Amino acid sequence: MTDTTSRDGLKDTIACQTRISSIIDEQLSYAGYNISELMDNGASFEEVIYLLWNLHLPTQIELNHFVTELRNHYEISDAVEQCILIQSRRHLHPMSVLRSTVSLLGVYNVHAEDTSLEARYDQSIQLMAKMPTIIATFARLRKGLTPIAPRKDLSFAANFLYMLNGAEPDPIAVEALDKALVLHADHELNASTFAARVCASTLSDIYSCVTTAIGTLKGPLHGGANERVFEMLCEIRDTNAQVEDYLQEKLNSAEKITGFGHRVYKHQDPREKYLRDMAQKLTEGTDDEIFFTLSRRIEDYMKNTKGLIPNVDFYSATVYHSLGIDSDIFTLVFAMSRVSGWIAHIQEQQKHNKLIRPRSQYTGPQNLEYLPIGRR
Repeated sequence: MTDTTSRDGLKDTIACQTRISSIIDEQLSYAGYNISELMDNGASFEEVIYLLWNLHLPTQIELNHFVTELRNHYEISDAVEQCILIQSRRHLHPMSVLRSTVSLLGVYNVHAEDTSLEARYDQSIQLMAKMPTIIATFARLRKGLTPIAPRKDLSFAANFLYMLNGAEPDPIAVEALDKALVLHADHELNASTFAARVCASTLSDIYSCVTTAIGTLKGPLHGGANERVFEMLCEIRDTNAQVEDYLQEKLNSAEKITGFGHRVYKHQDPREKYLRDMAQKLTEGTDDEIFFTLSRRIEDYMKNTKGLIPNVDFYSATVYHSLGIDSDIFTLVFAMSRVSGWIAHIQEQQKHNKLIRPRSQYTGPQNLEYLPIGRR
């Protein structure tokens, strides 16, 4: 047994089999559908949730029923809203608020420990539907604004923007968020998904599994990259720095340029081009166009000097900002999408379950002699 995998973070280690998503030859697919096939044909986020959970695209009747189920569970209880209010006043990390609130949903669901297929499906629907309400409620309460009740006549993306900004959402903005949610819905066995599957393999409840995933996503090596991208864009804009000089100074100091490179994709992140197009469409002719312009210059410099490609986080920063989303809740919006994939993996793991229990390689001393405390 070598220690290669432990040093490389289990790189290229196959940990499970799945039918939910794949990355083959740098092409991302959901249940066999290439991401470009879904994006170019205008698949909605609701369709993609259904696809990930059921491994086939819905008929119109199935989609209508599924959408109705989601919309009927948009609302959160007064008790949950009060808990969000208390947390919003304590200046906690936004991901800590999301983690604790999702865990709280399990406390208030009297059927949280029911593991029947029917109960598990109901829990999945409720979790999925309430995520945007939780995030929008927190985003408003921390600014001293009154939360806005969800609307059952709006799509998942449109409803979130309505609750967040308090106005009828612009169709282009809804399209942009819907596309972003589709692109972030699942991504094979990333760190948070793996954590969720490990928790699920113990046959724990779905709230514990999703809370585990959120806690994993909170880590800066997994989530938060698009927030740091936006911080970089703002720093360049506010200091009137030359892009090339700014980047070269960072590179000379061996600093990582956030939003570039990927553990799996070496030539192109298949999701990036769609977010780039939406960033351009959203910012054209507005004050935010500077962020898109800077992004293109950064992309060109990194490609030409380091051969690095932008990943999904790079242009999503400009997209989210243009939608009125504060940069420190970018990762919460990521989680709002990725929970669809987490739930799919939790369901798949428990349907064909075997406890995930890998081995470790011990590298410390052996056969030490125990000395009485007086001789140490």
